[in-house]
This record gives sequence, structure tokens and C-alpha cells, in this order.
Amino acid sequence: MRYNEKELQALSRQPAELAAELGMRGPKKGSVVKRRLVKLVVNFLFYFRTDEAEPVGALLLEHCKVAQEEPSGFSISFVEDPERKYRFECHSEEQCQEWIGALRRASYEFMRRSLIFYRNEIQKVTGKDPLEQFGISEEARFQLSGLQA
Repeated sequence: MRYNEKELQALSRQPAELAAELGMRGPKKGSVVKRRLVKLVVNFLFYFRTDEAEPVGALLLEHCKVAQEEPSGFSISFVEDPERKYRFECHSEEQCQEWIGALRRASYEFMRRSLIFYRNEIQKVTGKDPLEQFGISEEARFQLSGLQA
């Protein structure tokens, strides 16, 4: 995936859906827990040193699994390398659940499934494809339908 570093930095400055100072441990064996400011912006999870304005790194939340690790901790791993986990420690179990829910909703995959679900529900109620009112071509509707599989 290609990205422009300046655009990514600009995105990191946007208002966050969720932000907090959390304990974070990287995927390397023997890594220690470090306090990081963690910000969820769209489908990127940015992490910052607590005294710096530029992010140390970012995780693109696609093809990943978010799992609760302990009562107040969660991990993020990716499909292509499930053993490589980023671990986060929250201040409470409630905060942990809030982060897990927000991270799971942040992916394009979740948004796509939601769109398909609501499109089908609207069609059941109205008998019409809601995408027709927006002038979406037959080909585009077919492609969206193909994503249901």
C-alpha cells in the first residue's frame, strides 16, 4: 500500500473518534509496555509519544483481529501474521470494551457489511433498491451485490 507521509501526518491531526493514553507493547519479543497517546481516526490507529505532536506509528485497521487479552487489555493482530500482536493496556475494563468496539467498527470491511445489511433491510421494507435514488448505475449495484458473497 502506498501512502503520502504528509497526508498521513495531516490525518493524525484530525479529530479522533477515540483517544486516550494507554499502555502499548509492540509485536517484538521482549518489548516493554510504554505509555502512548493512542488516537483512532477513521480506520487508522495512530500512536504518539506522550510529549510529541507527530505520530511514532500508525496501524491500518484492515484485515485485522481485535481481541480482549485480559480484563483491561486488548490486542490487534493481522490476518497475514496472526502471531505478531500489538498489545494495549487500558485503565479499566469499561475503557477496554469501548476501544474494542470502536476498533471493530473502524474497518472498511465493517462499513461495507453494514451498508449491505441496511441496503437489504430498506429494500425489504420499501420494495426498492435505495441505491437507485442516487443514480448509481446498474453495473455499480451489481458489483455491490457481488460483495455480499
